Amino acid sequence: MKRILTIAGSDSGGGAGIQADLKTITLLGGFGMSVLTALTAQNTLGVTAIHAVPPAFIGQQLDAVLSDIGADAVKIGMLYDAAAIEMVADRLLTYGIEKVVVDPVMLAKGGDVLLVEQARETLARRLIPMAFVVTPNIPEAEVLSKRSISTEKDVHEAARVIHAMGARHVLIKGGHLKGPAKDFLYDGKAFFEFSKDRIHTPHTHGTGCVYSAAIATYLAMALEVKVAVEKAKAFIHTAIRFALPLGQGHGPTNLFAQFAREQEKYRVLEALKTSLTRLMQVPIGHLVPEVQSNLGYALPFAETHADVAAFPGRLVRIGENIEAVSGPAFGASQHIASIILTAMRHDPGFRSAMNIRFSEAHIQQCQALGWKVCSFDRAHEPKATKEVEGSSLEWGTEKVLSQEATVPDMIFDRGDVGKEPMIRVLGRNPDEVVDKVLRLQKP
Repeated sequence: MKRILTIAGSDSGGGAGIQADLKTITLLGGFGMSVLTALTAQNTLGVTAIHAVPPAFIGQQLDAVLSDIGADAVKIGMLYDAAAIEMVADRLLTYGIEKVVVDPVMLAKGGDVLLVEQARETLARRLIPMAFVVTPNIPEAEVLSKRSISTEKDVHEAARVIHAMGARHVLIKGGHLKGPAKDFLYDGKAFFEFSKDRIHTPHTHGTGCVYSAAIATYLAMALEVKVAVEKAKAFIHTAIRFALPLGQGHGPTNLFAQFAREQEKYRVLEALKTSLTRLMQVPIGHLVPEVQSNLGYALPFAETHADVAAFPGRLVRIGENIEAVSGPAFGASQHIASIILTAMRHDPGFRSAMNIRFSEAHIQQCQALGWKVCSFDRAHEPKATKEVEGSSLEWGTEKVLSQEATVPDMIFDRGDVGKEPMIRVLGRNPDEVVDKVLRLQKP
């Protein structure tokens, strides 16, 4: 197991600093160690107090860890003053640490000062030349390069200036620019871009800490810089997308989202197998449409079709019974996955769906059961959407859900030219969906 040391401040709220670093390192498979540089009284609303750790004690912590355990990579975060910076730089030189990721933390999310202004020159003079990778955001890059940044050209110029200060690689995070969330890596010769769709959420507390800690962890695992940054970018993007709305201010990112998916894969497949057995025990062949049925179940925090399991080849009608061509698999149905992923954007708890044959009698039956029934009209579907295979269901589901406060029990449409009318039954899991379908078993 690779050893990653984080040198940073403590966040009593747990969303950033040493707490976020250690969570990140552990989840990514590293062994995390820590050197505290400051204690903060902090929550999602901001920092109310800072107690700087005496530089001599910072040095003692570094000696204790590096003289005994050692480190394959080091991540440096909050260093409150010049004396702390000097101590850290001296010790890392003494122990010959090569893979150093410097996150030049200057301000907290709420604007609180985490690096006193008088120490910024010391950081530039002592730590930047030691950085294997330095990871400033736009405001931090402006301070280090002493120039304004508002365009990608400005980013490139600032990266060159910071690289000339001695950093081996400069990663400027472009979250403060307009457009997609694009970061720029400069190795002294070429620029490499890492772009993800921008996620509009106030809950981004600790993103810089997590990103840099992830880079350090992947570097410790001997990944090339570009690969380490790409994987770290994917990790933090998922964490932001499923951020936790804790507290009254800027909530933390959800570091566990990616791993919750991995943890649940077996359970999702088993749940689909169990639900199929229930469907096969009842004569429901009449509920299977001409295009056949499918039953899907998404992983928690699902992002793509690959995170949704369904039955390859669909569920087919054999007389009055229903059969599966093969066992469930992830990525098996783009159609059912589109419905589920769209529903999850409105309520993450609705992770399952099944399509069945349309009939007016079924609609009336659902309404009589007191279910919430909604519909969309394919005649209103934009031409551009119709031309993209599989996008109609996402469009129709989104059209319904954008107008509803809660996810309905079922969504139907009456078809269009070349499109069979259809009912989609939605639920939180396959058991719930099958319960609803079985209540419609009578023709």
